[in-house]
Amino acid sequence: MPQPDQSRPVHVVQLTDAHLFADPAGSMLGLNTRDSLRHVIAQVRRAQTPVDLLLCTGDLSQDASVASYEAFRELTAPFAVPTRWLPGNHDEARVMAQVAPELMQAVTDIGAWRIVMLDTAVPGATHGWLQDEQLAVLKAALKSAGDRHCLVCFHHQPVDIGCAWIAPIGLRNAQALFAIVDAYPQVRALLWGHVHQPWDEMRAGRRLLATPSTCIQFAAGSEDFKVSEEQPGYRWLRLHADGRLETGVERASDFAVKLDFDSPGY
Repeated sequence: MPQPDQSRPVHVVQLTDAHLFADPAGSMLGLNTRDSLRHVIAQVRRAQTPVDLLLCTGDLSQDASVASYEAFRELTAPFAVPTRWLPGNHDEARVMAQVAPELMQAVTDIGAWRIVMLDTAVPGATHGWLQDEQLAVLKAALKSAGDRHCLVCFHHQPVDIGCAWIAPIGLRNAQALFAIVDAYPQVRALLWGHVHQPWDEMRAGRRLLATPSTCIQFAAGSEDFKVSEEQPGYRWLRLHADGRLETGVERASDFAVKLDFDSPGY
């Protein structure tokens, strides 16, 4: 992988929860998910220069079709940077690997950082779980990281984000994740998708981050399923050589959100 100039931070962009369909006209609540992704990508390309690494953290597809993953790959190709995918609960890891095997790497070293991509998807279920194999991948990656700072990425949220309806469909063995992470001080942050809204808090000296979807948004603090008419977005991260992390969320400012609650939803 080409390495960025060590005199500047590594510039990372996270795209998550695109929910693309095989059908280019596929939509959720009347929102065309390919169209919203195009607008988010255009916003990234206007605002983030350069980008060194693109992280795509699950639910890239809604129907787990080859055509949807091919569309996602085509839409993100103009970045022309190293890209990594991991599966969410709507994805099929086997199909993702069929379309883009080289993008499914679990461990990526870039600059002074190591990026670890984990699979929390449970076949046929909405909630997340880290299988023993994935926990072993994480432990081995952290143990061998040396002096590198670490960013750990996955799909399902490992903490309560204040939405009662989302809590049961999060990562159900988060304690196993934290048991490993807490033993390695070089882990600077955990990054996920799934919740279709931003989240940013500290836990034991580490940043916990979630990111808006590139399509519909879930309303923050909701007891029951509720969507927001906020615009789709993405997260940017600056990974400094000394372990500092700067990050923020931006939204596609030129995308008009017009939801149709009589059409098929999430």
